[in-house]
Amino acid sequence: MAMANNDNTHRLTFEDKDVILIGTAHVSRESAELVSKVIEEENPDTVCVELCQSRYQAITQKNKWQDTDLIKVIKEKKAFLLLSNLMLASFQKRIGERLGIKPGEEMLRAIQVAEEVGASVHLADRDIRTTLSRAWRLMGFWARIKLLVQLVASMGETDTITEQDIEEMKKKDVLEALLAEIGEVLPGLRRILIDERDQYLAYKIRTAPGEKIVAVVGAGHVPGIRKYWNDPVDVDTLEQIPPKGKLVTSLKWGVPAVVVGLIILGFFFAGASVGTHMIKWWVLANGVLAGIGAVMALAHPLTVVSAVVAAPLTSLNPMIAAGWVAGLVEVLLGKPKVKDFERLPEDISSIRGFWKNKITRILLVVIFTNLGSSLGTFVAIPMMIKVFA
Repeated sequence: MAMANNDNTHRLTFEDKDVILIGTAHVSRESAELVSKVIEEENPDTVCVELCQSRYQAITQKNKWQDTDLIKVIKEKKAFLLLSNLMLASFQKRIGERLGIKPGEEMLRAIQVAEEVGASVHLADRDIRTTLSRAWRLMGFWARIKLLVQLVASMGETDTITEQDIEEMKKKDVLEALLAEIGEVLPGLRRILIDERDQYLAYKIRTAPGEKIVAVVGAGHVPGIRKYWNDPVDVDTLEQIPPKGKLVTSLKWGVPAVVVGLIILGFFFAGASVGTHMIKWWVLANGVLAGIGAVMALAHPLTVVSAVVAAPLTSLNPMIAAGWVAGLVEVLLGKPKVKDFERLPEDISSIRGFWKNKITRILLVVIFTNLGSSLGTFVAIPMMIKVFA
């Protein structure tokens, strides 16, 4: 039985394929019901969902979080990416709780109904870690701080949201809505979060197996998918994480070189007393502010000590950061237990829960300690120059 187009369903063709594209809100009961109805009526060969492998496992495997290797996350410098992902999940979860529906219910319903009608399930979205990593590389230090603040602020904005508001969110992608302010300053961020994914989704949907395909995506992606539907897409490029820019690399090595150079100049041209005072400012600014960052994350006292001791040294070594040291110490001192993983979906529903749960607290330790150490560098260098002058 064929369906006529409405505001949320669109018929597309590609070569010999007939595609029914459904635009949804990720926390909408109406969207979940529409998805079920369309799949049952169309009886497609394949159902495409706006999920990558990691997000698919997150919504279909309740115990997936228990496989998280926090030490590996810290060593691979992915603490902020994981925390950002959890904050986005928190935003959707709190809205869903107000409306009595699970976040991603329309995706779960699509998977379940696909199995019932004998259709295969095709994951059509780019890996969330690739998307966030590409966005992260684009942002500078203050843009990253702004992102963190905006994500935290979003966690307190769900109390007044109604079901009608959620239906209005169909016009936007959740990532786009949360990052709109940053996107105005960094148009490239929108390109990565929205435009690139539109291209990726269009390619994955039109090349999915089968002649009749139902595709379930956030409604914010529908205009972009239709725009890029017949365009060539370089998927390999979209899946790459670009190398760090030359300016970032130069600063990573240049700032430590400047600091060491200042100290050497202080000793040779202004005397041992001046050189010693310059070292003192470097150690105090980095150590104290890194320690304050760890304290703000409610780190273990020994973790705070490790942050204070490590920061002046790691700030001179671009290959390691104080937050990684503090995070690893926090893991060793209080390794998360099974109950922490089990409580994670509940704890991320509130700001307090982020500090209460050992998993998210460890991530906060990494990030806040790194922020403190970075601020310490900005504070120390002017003070060192002042002493030298």
